[in-house]
Amino acid sequence: MSDKLDIDLPLVRHLIDTQFPQWTDLCIKPVALSGWDNRTFHLGDALSVRLPSAEGYTPQAAKEQYWLPRLAPQLPLPVPQLVAAGQPDSRFPYQWGIYRWLNGEPAHAGPIDSMDEFARTLAHFLRTLQQLDTTNGPLAGQHSFFRGAPLSVYDSDTQTALEALESEIDTNLMRNIWAEALSSDWQQPPVWFHGDVASGNLLVNNGKLSAVIDFGCCGIGDPACDLAIAWTFLPAPSRRLFRTELSPDDATWARGRGWALWKALITLREHLQTGNAAKISEARHTLEAIIGEFLVP
Repeated sequence: MSDKLDIDLPLVRHLIDTQFPQWTDLCIKPVALSGWDNRTFHLGDALSVRLPSAEGYTPQAAKEQYWLPRLAPQLPLPVPQLVAAGQPDSRFPYQWGIYRWLNGEPAHAGPIDSMDEFARTLAHFLRTLQQLDTTNGPLAGQHSFFRGAPLSVYDSDTQTALEALESEIDTNLMRNIWAEALSSDWQQPPVWFHGDVASGNLLVNNGKLSAVIDFGCCGIGDPACDLAIAWTFLPAPSRRLFRTELSPDDATWARGRGWALWKALITLREHLQTGNAAKISEARHTLEAIIGEFLVP
């Protein structure tokens, strides 16, 4: 989004001092990995401040603040716990929040004792999430950036990326994988999905998956979007274990692979232009995992 706000320490200090003077003595500092949709800051040792970075992300803040307190007690891992809801003011026009700080490092940055155990724990978390009551839950749509909606919403983006990558990858094979992903839709009642199960939103503490954060894209619909982590992060043996533990049907698994493919293709296309070597490597790694698993299930 092009309308991102400049969110800095003085702004956060202003918001805390004017709205929550009981915490005015607490030190504020940026977190090491702040994220894209929201900006996050430490508030003392036990709290964090989370602010939408642009107007398009404000529905996520309101949704998290309403639903996380209702979902959290039923989930097997800690998730962000709202402590106080901040209000818009003359210097920051959006709703924002203060949360309990969750210890741990993003999964891509912290050592993991066993990837198989990590995969098993994550599958249990997602299976539990999918079984929660969906009454009045937010149906997949713009607020979730269409996570949980039919994968076809991103067909145009994917086809454009494939055309641009003709000289870089086996686009015929990619089109076959994409076509299989598009060949089905979720036919069951909507279930809860997280919407952004990425290594940066999975915290590791003492070598184990310890918390799941950033529910801004959550909603109810097709849970296939939550399967992309199988190709973006899990090695092949742990991917197979993840699939066994979560037990999606074959069509849902194929759609999950499609979500991973879409993101890898648009990432590769973008960063071949920007020259971001880390992002290029990340996208190619995902594509290799997708191809390997598609050709040898």
